[in-house]
Amino acid sequence: MNFLTYFRAFSYAMIAVAMLALVLAGGLSVALALVFLVVMIVGWMLENTKWQVPERYGLGIVLLSIPLFYIDWQIQKEMGEPAERLGVTALAHLIVFLSAVKLLQVKKDRDWVFLYLISFFEVLLAAGLSFSPVFLGTLTLYLLCGLCAVTAFEIQKARRSIVYTETRLLVPPDSRVFKKSGRRSWRSTEAARLPFVAVSLLVLIFVLALPLFFIAPRSGAAALTRTGSGLSNFIGFSENVTLGQIGTLKRDDGVVMRVRVEDAQPHRELRWRGVALDEFTGAGWKKSNQARQLTQVDERGGLFQFGTTEDIRRLTTQTFFLEPLESPVLFAAPRVVAVQGDLPFVRADGEGSVQSRRHDFERIMYKALSDTNEPRMDLLRNDMRPLPVSFYRYLQLPDDLDRRISQLAISIILHANASNRYDAAKAIEAHLQREYGYSLEMKASGPDPVADFLFNVRAGHCEYFSTAMAVMLRTRGVAARVVNGFLPGEYNEAAGAYTVRQSDAHSWVEVYFPETRSWVTFDPTPSAGRVEPVRTGLTAQLQKYAEALELVWFQYVVGYDRQEQRSLATSLHNQVFDYGRTVSNLVTTTRSYFNTDLLSIVVVVTGLGIVVALVFCGRKIWLLMRGGFRNSSEDGRTYSSVQFYERLISMMEQRGLARDKHLTPLEFASSLKSSDALLITRAYNRVRYGGQRLSATEKKEVERALFALEAVQPINAEKRG
Repeated sequence: MNFLTYFRAFSYAMIAVAMLALVLAGGLSVALALVFLVVMIVGWMLENTKWQVPERYGLGIVLLSIPLFYIDWQIQKEMGEPAERLGVTALAHLIVFLSAVKLLQVKKDRDWVFLYLISFFEVLLAAGLSFSPVFLGTLTLYLLCGLCAVTAFEIQKARRSIVYTETRLLVPPDSRVFKKSGRRSWRSTEAARLPFVAVSLLVLIFVLALPLFFIAPRSGAAALTRTGSGLSNFIGFSENVTLGQIGTLKRDDGVVMRVRVEDAQPHRELRWRGVALDEFTGAGWKKSNQARQLTQVDERGGLFQFGTTEDIRRLTTQTFFLEPLESPVLFAAPRVVAVQGDLPFVRADGEGSVQSRRHDFERIMYKALSDTNEPRMDLLRNDMRPLPVSFYRYLQLPDDLDRRISQLAISIILHANASNRYDAAKAIEAHLQREYGYSLEMKASGPDPVADFLFNVRAGHCEYFSTAMAVMLRTRGVAARVVNGFLPGEYNEAAGAYTVRQSDAHSWVEVYFPETRSWVTFDPTPSAGRVEPVRTGLTAQLQKYAEALELVWFQYVVGYDRQEQRSLATSLHNQVFDYGRTVSNLVTTTRSYFNTDLLSIVVVVTGLGIVVALVFCGRKIWLLMRGGFRNSSEDGRTYSSVQFYERLISMMEQRGLARDKHLTPLEFASSLKSSDALLITRAYNRVRYGGQRLSATEKKEVERALFALEAVQPINAEKRG
């Protein structure tokens, strides 16, 4: 490959990779990308031919892009393109159009620079659209191609300013220089070495940029805009929920969030609580006026605190990576004590549900701290305190409720000999789990779907089970409410996190116990409705690793904010502290085996050894930086590429025979009329310009010639020439 082909190939590759990054980020359709690929191939084939578009015509077409951009914008708007996507699509089309025009026209240096800048804007646009770690691969490839292209461009431009002149040969014909040139030209040598230079520069860029990325101050929040909208058909988490909506949600496998759990309490079944609903309408649930009242939570250093816990060791820390959703709900394990994150605000409603602003087009990341412990069973069974008046709304039921529901509740409780709230709730929970089937296909219907479920269909999904239990408990004077949220999801060992999908949507019951002032979770859904599907096989395993990579990319790159920066700093501080403590313990242990004097001697000797090693290594590095270790003759004299020749020049200057500036070394030696001077000069040329090293015999010959010249009488300067 000649150098010109190398330059064009990497320039085209740079443009192609930038376009690929934009396609993978969703900023450009695949069809339009294929059209651009065809244009690139045509542009490559037309290079240096008469069929290239003249520069004058190309400029006119470029100016035409301005009204075309406006027309494209209006067309996208008429087609109903979302407002957040409208400008992105029109801008991507403009970039493709400008790049195509420049590829087809006659290109000068400024045109190549224009193409490089356009490709850079494409990568910037892709960076704003992509959350995937695939962008890191395309960015790395783009930087590699860009370094090769820009370096070759500068060499190509500088080469045109060089004036080539003929000169006398300074290297003997048998030199290795001619042997190398016979095998490979200097142009091909450049083309072969530049990619390695580009790779080295790329590594250096990443090494220098990585620390800056992690320590640079962050001012933004962990909310990241993307194209498109939130998860479609995300229902069941509003203030009004109709029976059957959660079942509809469970038919979709779209990812809702990923959750990383720390300090999980043993033997606690995790759930991600969303909304709690306290008013039953007969066909669904909604929030009452009291439940809709929102309380603004004060922020203290990014922490929104809702309550307290008896022991900090009871807290379970969860990190949520929430996908764009058409809902303001923040999920957390019950009972949430605090939320931490760069959120504009956090509010809590009357049922303990947590909300922030809607994020239809954004991913958000936050931490939740929850006290998942519940009162002991004996305390719950002994709770006979009357229900406070303010909690009577949790006994509300429709006036036309089927009487058979109350009779069924009485029958279940009597059969279980339940004499308190807890035993009554456990009896109804066990009866529903045992006597009814789980199904997403069969739905209860009619004016009273709960009665239809209990006495006719006898099968359904989690909504019907939780509603049936809450209604039956209310008929017996037990305060209960329905909660919609998610099961923990599938655990990804590679990521150390749970992947929660829409199919993990779930509904359960919370029962209030006045003595302990606590809401306790009950789940009447049969085990078939609470089992997480397990993905097996090579494809599933690879998908888990891909999800793990995406989670790391989102947490530490895309969503790296002030909170993550503080967490990273704290983690590093703790590690340094642990290492320091380990060293301190080691020193203490060592002192117990050695007396103070012996320990001091060991420390001093070790320190001196380290200093000597550092000095030796530093000297080696310094010598290598100066060009390597020099060869020495047997008598200890050093023969560098200039030293022995400098002896000759110094000797001649002392005799009044200074070398004129216009004379080459070989011309100067010929003017001296000395075979010894010619021998020394030829050796100098081989070492200085041929990159050779003198053999031991040649060194002796040079040394002999120098002694011979020093021994003869000074030559008369007038006799030169």
